[in-house]
Amino acid sequence: MAGRVPKNAEKVTKKTVAKPTAAQPRLLSGGNPQIPKGYGDAPVQAYIAAMPGWKSDIGRRLDVLITRIVPGVSKAVKWNSPFYGMEGEGWFLGIHCFTKYIKVAFFKGASLDPLPPGESKQKEVRYLDIREDDPFDEAQIASWVEQASRLPGERM
Repeated sequence: MAGRVPKNAEKVTKKTVAKPTAAQPRLLSGGNPQIPKGYGDAPVQAYIAAMPGWKSDIGRRLDVLITRIVPGVSKAVKWNSPFYGMEGEGWFLGIHCFTKYIKVAFFKGASLDPLPPGESKQKEVRYLDIREDDPFDEAQIASWVEQASRLPGERM
C-alpha cells in the first residue's frame, strides 16, 4: 500500500524530534541547558557546549578567562548553571543563560571595585548581563573575577 501513512506516524515524529539526545541536552525555558549536577570541568564544558548560538562562544571565553585568572579553580554545575569557586572556600561566581543574555553572578559582588552594574535582591550579590552585541570587556571581567576569587565564597 504505497503512499499510506500509519495513524501514529505523526505522534512518532513529534516524540522523536522533541526527545533530546545524550549529545544535545534539552534547553529549558529561556535557553538554559539542562545539565545534570556534577563537579569538575566535564559538566561545565558540557553546559558551555550546550549553550545556544552566540552564548556558547561567550561561555568558552568566560571559562578560559576564569581558569587563567584563578589557577586551580573548582568547577561544578548546580541548578543547571556553572559555578566557580575555591576548594573549601565556597563559590564566588555563577553563570546562567537567559533568552537574550547571559547573567554572570558575583556572589560577593557588593565588595568588588567598581561594582558590577546589575543589582540583586540579595544585598551582597551583583550581576553582569552580557548580550549578543555588547562589547566583551575582558580586562574589567578579569579584574572582577580576580577580586571575587579572593573573597569568602558562598556555600551552596
